[in-house]
Amino acid sequence: MATNKKELRLQYKNLRKELSIDDIEEKSLAIANEVLQLPVWDKTYYHVFLPIEEQKEVNTEYILHLLSGKDKEIVVSKSDFETRKMFHFLLTDNTKIKKNEYNIPEPVNGLPVPSETIEVVFVPLLAFDVFGNRIGYGKGFYDKFLAECKPETIKIGLSFFEAVNQIDDVFESDVKLDYCVTPELVYKFKY
Repeated sequence: MATNKKELRLQYKNLRKELSIDDIEEKSLAIANEVLQLPVWDKTYYHVFLPIEEQKEVNTEYILHLLSGKDKEIVVSKSDFETRKMFHFLLTDNTKIKKNEYNIPEPVNGLPVPSETIEVVFVPLLAFDVFGNRIGYGKGFYDKFLAECKPETIKIGLSFFEAVNQIDDVFESDVKLDYCVTPELVYKFKY
């Protein structure tokens, strides 16, 4: 069983490839329904990733509808691949979204939102363990972004798959999740 980031990254990319469009929609809706159970609805600013369809990421459209229905401020990001930094913008009716060269849907422009303002972050990932460690694509964008947020910012991973027992090669700079939501379960991590 894979336990290091490189092997797990490969394993979970392959597991995702096997998912059909219907699987993705069904599981994404189930995840959104589980998200409703989280004790996070008293906040104002929620950061949501827009899925890379080609990577078969969780479709966050259902979560966007939940947030919109609850009149929450929704924040989306634009990535700078040279600095590996993310810039955050308020998602409004006027926000134009365009895919970048890596097929990541991003806001073209908009009202900037500082990382410190964001209270809840929905985090994309490939795999996670029972301790709240996550594996992304390995570029460190989210670790950098989450480190800029306030310590009390709630970090919620979204995954089609359940937790692995342990990721062996975790770094000090890796930011842990507070929760991870799968179609079946909500994992709550305590440190």
